[in-house]
Amino acid sequence: MIPRKSRSGLSTMFFALLIAGGMLPLAGCSWFSDDEPEAPPPQQQTASSPEDADYDLDEAKPDVPPAKEKLRNNIIALVNDQPISVYDLDQRVGLIMVTSNIPDTAEMRKKVREQALEQLETEQIQRQESQKNDITVSTPEVDKRVKDIIGDSNISEEQLKDILKQGHVSMATFRSQIANQILWQKAVQAMYAGRVNIAPETVNAEMARIRASAGKVHYAVAEIFVAVDNPEQDEKARKDIQGLHEQIKAGAPFQAIARQFSQSPSAAQGGNIGVIYDGQLAPELNTALGKMKTGELSEPIRATGGYYLVMLLQRFEPAGTKIEDIKPEDRELPASLPLARLLLPLGLKPSKALTDNAMNIANQLAQRVPNCQGLATVSKNIQGAVFMNLGSAKLAELSPQIREEMAKTEPGRIAKPFLSTAGVEIFARCDKPIEKLQAYKLPTREEIEQQLFEEQISAMARRYGRDLRRAATIETRDTLKTAEAQKPAGTDNKTEPAKKP
Repeated sequence: MIPRKSRSGLSTMFFALLIAGGMLPLAGCSWFSDDEPEAPPPQQQTASSPEDADYDLDEAKPDVPPAKEKLRNNIIALVNDQPISVYDLDQRVGLIMVTSNIPDTAEMRKKVREQALEQLETEQIQRQESQKNDITVSTPEVDKRVKDIIGDSNISEEQLKDILKQGHVSMATFRSQIANQILWQKAVQAMYAGRVNIAPETVNAEMARIRASAGKVHYAVAEIFVAVDNPEQDEKARKDIQGLHEQIKAGAPFQAIARQFSQSPSAAQGGNIGVIYDGQLAPELNTALGKMKTGELSEPIRATGGYYLVMLLQRFEPAGTKIEDIKPEDRELPASLPLARLLLPLGLKPSKALTDNAMNIANQLAQRVPNCQGLATVSKNIQGAVFMNLGSAKLAELSPQIREEMAKTEPGRIAKPFLSTAGVEIFARCDKPIEKLQAYKLPTREEIEQQLFEEQISAMARRYGRDLRRAATIETRDTLKTAEAQKPAGTDNKTEPAKKP
């Protein structure tokens, strides 16, 4: 398998947000305004906050408005006697909703709330284990990770805050989750990195196996995995995976859902497990892949260890297959095409800064929005934008500029934006995409060695986390209420823990 590297589980979250979430971060630099954004004041380093100071996960919690203070004090769960408040849970639900483009319905919020609480419980366990082993994360480390996310997403910190604000989520909540991720990565590295040794003989054997499979069809695959650690969890896991399937079908980006909810180590890469050959996965998964087309999502699949959703990112023909590369302009255009149009109006005599800003946003959309449906979705959240479904348009009736752009655009894709007298134009071809054939290429020795290392340490990390959770005492609000109601009169307020698997 070819590894897919990522800085963190959140490092490309906002790409998915821009693509399918339809929320362009326009705070402070709206394309429809000529006002110059005011630069934020530089952060001052003080003696009381040295650069190498540890990041305080408790102090990082945002200030709570007085009207909501009771939510922070309202405990919804105890993890080894450490509390998780209603406010913590509400913030995490908001973060998931705003970064995953999950339809904001009562049913979806209920599902997300259950999954978010389990996440917070797991993070609390991981934090406690890290603290026990004197593992810390510094403020500069969190700052760097945030900077990476902002850089990868081509947005500013103010724009990031604006995105979070739409979900009523504070920046402190976002930073706290990042800090927890870094903390757990360090804990796993400290526990296992020295134990993983990839011998040259192991790499040689893997290279031989890969060469032997080069004549087979290969698949680039992404997964979402929900574990079933014991039979009693099967029904809950089945409902969870079905709920995730429904969320993706309703428009939530696969990668964002995988990062938030998948229990596989591949969650950090948006579920991407790299390239596998036909027959490499469990029979249930392999059978499903063989029937899928590029970009297609499977139904929930029960296989070894739990339930899976798989997405076929790309099919690769056997190595050495000659693929004819036909450019879009070499194909003959039909007399009519189903088209969609998104216009960013600029008004009369727009300034160069305004025009450049609008064109920059349009180029980002063209690169990240996958199809007509995505263009329609994103248009709903861009103030002042005008979306039009043109239906089947006769090309002869369109301007030469539009015809030229359509000729250069792949079927089912977004054309390169251009400037017209009305503003910045983004056209999309809504015809059926043509599946591009690609031949499999053998990975390098270094890629194979890195992948073997990641596989081993990821398996160890999952066992580590599972063992910690099994040993933890977790009380939820329901168990706390039950224990309180069952106490004999005159006893103190201490409850017996109700262990949760």
